Amino acid sequence: MPNKKFEFDPAQLSDQVKESAQQIWLAGLGAFAKNQDEGKKVFNKLVEDGLNLQKKTSETLHAKVSEATDKLNAMATNLGQTTPTQHWAPLEDLFHNRVAKALEKLEVPSAAELEALEIRVAQLEKLLKASGAHSPAAKKTAATKSTRAKSSSAK
Repeated sequence: MPNKKFEFDPAQLSDQVKESAQQIWLAGLGAFAKNQDEGKKVFNKLVEDGLNLQKKTSETLHAKVSEATDKLNAMATNLGQTTPTQHWAPLEDLFHNRVAKALEKLEVPSAAELEALEIRVAQLEKLLKASGAHSPAAKKTAATKSTRAKSSSAK
């Protein structure tokens, strides 16, 4: 098989480049001519489409703004009808619960526990009064017995 060698021909390459450039130039001129003929129609259509889109966007925006305004007005009306305690009650409950938990961790008795203790002390005082051990005469007798026991143990 004979080996063909590529031969570089600058004249032939130059002609091909000129021909390609000429075709590109003609294609550009054709696009320009077509654009001039139909360009006004396309431009006017694009302007019309833009106006339609702007109208739709504006209508949607106005509807959303109106809806938001109505919601805010309703919220403001409801806010004016509620009392301040309605807003603070959940926060107050939360505060009380947290304080109660902290006091419980510190082992501080609750109000209910203190009340139960007071009741128990009152009941014990009643029992002591009923038994007579709490009377002034009983105190003197107990003190005398205590003094005698101390003096006899000191001897």
